[in-house]
Amino acid sequence: MTSEPSGDNAALYGAIVPTFFKYLIPSLLGLFAMTSASLVDGIFIGNYEGVSALAAVNLIIPITTLLFGIGMMLSIGGSVRAGKYLGEGKTAAASAIFSKTLLSVAVYGVAVIMLGLALEEQIFAGLGATPELFSPMSEYYRVIVPFLFAQLLTLVLYFFIRLDGMPSLAATALAIGAVANIALDYLFIAVFGWGLAGAAFATGLSEVLPVLVMLIYFFRPERSLRFSFRQDNWREVFQAAYNGVSEFINAVSGAIVAFILNWMLIQRAGVNGVAAITVVNYLLVLGFMMFFAISDTIQVMISQNFGAAKNDRIRGFLQIACCVIGMFSVAFIALLTTASEPLVHLFVDEKNSTEMVELATELVSYVWPLFLFAGFNMLISGYLTAIHLPFQSGVVAASHSLIFPAVFLLLFYYLVSDHRFVAALPVAEGFTFVLALVIFLRHRPIKSTLFVTRDK
Repeated sequence: MTSEPSGDNAALYGAIVPTFFKYLIPSLLGLFAMTSASLVDGIFIGNYEGVSALAAVNLIIPITTLLFGIGMMLSIGGSVRAGKYLGEGKTAAASAIFSKTLLSVAVYGVAVIMLGLALEEQIFAGLGATPELFSPMSEYYRVIVPFLFAQLLTLVLYFFIRLDGMPSLAATALAIGAVANIALDYLFIAVFGWGLAGAAFATGLSEVLPVLVMLIYFFRPERSLRFSFRQDNWREVFQAAYNGVSEFINAVSGAIVAFILNWMLIQRAGVNGVAAITVVNYLLVLGFMMFFAISDTIQVMISQNFGAAKNDRIRGFLQIACCVIGMFSVAFIALLTTASEPLVHLFVDEKNSTEMVELATELVSYVWPLFLFAGFNMLISGYLTAIHLPFQSGVVAASHSLIFPAVFLLLFYYLVSDHRFVAALPVAEGFTFVLALVIFLRHRPIKSTLFVTRDK
């Protein structure tokens, strides 16, 4: 069924700046809530369980990131396709891809949980963990893996609910989970003394709550997307997922680069090195979360305007996004260059971790230039995904998160004899920006939307 898009759709008809912030602010709150679980876990684990426990959790991150990345690919790819359908007025087609994405992610979640638990020891060995870290890793891993099912469902619902014009509901659900995680971390770790298992239970239970809250969406009469078990043309799920391939590349690449970094730092600085880069990663996540929220918002705006062939609105949304990224970048650079040591102290006990604190603070001084380029690279990748150029988006994503980081890390690792090789990361980000800018200029909005056709 095809119908004209509703004039009530703010993404298509609302004033550009207010509409951008209408979606961005809930997205920021929602993504902060989504990522706060790992940050809060890091604070409690570092302060109550010590450096070794922090390192153990960090070594698990690559595998959970990889599994989560496939869910991201399906969710974002499906939501971008649904956004184009909504822009074209095809609500039935948008509902169908929503249903198929949700069902596919649910089946995928069950499969990876079973495999992940069955192959635990092989996974730990493959991640490069030393034998003394197997026990604390297992304590956290066996609890957190089953909760991946709730995390994956949250992911799908979050992107599609926002797409359907209810960003506040999605953000509220994640915020409730974030508050619950803080309370449960304190209760399970600080009060009950359950250690890493307590941190995993706190994170897992806090991921279940957003799913329950977002179920409200299915009872909202004003929603456009309808869920149904009976579907056909399942090939569309894979076609849509291809359009989200850049997110999968980001996740896989992030896992690979994290593995490389962990291995290098174990060789050069031991467990303290892994713990130090863990803290640095927590600080970087705060900034990257902001950039991802902007990219995510742009995808919601542009995918619908791309379907509706609204060229001027696409350019307008890109311009405001660039301005906001620039301001965020300046703010984070100022924060990291002036207050890195107090920020590191949030995650560890200063008295018992002096060497690690000094190392983490030094690493921050090498990596802060990432923020000169990272936000714009994420924006360009998100824009290319929204206008259905998955190959170009994938090239930017792979360059940003794998190819250049891996190449420069290996190069710097052999050029310097200590941990200063981490300076390779901002260098890689700068090279990615040059490539991303060239690709963007070849696919500016004025060119891309000329090729849009709409079914009447």
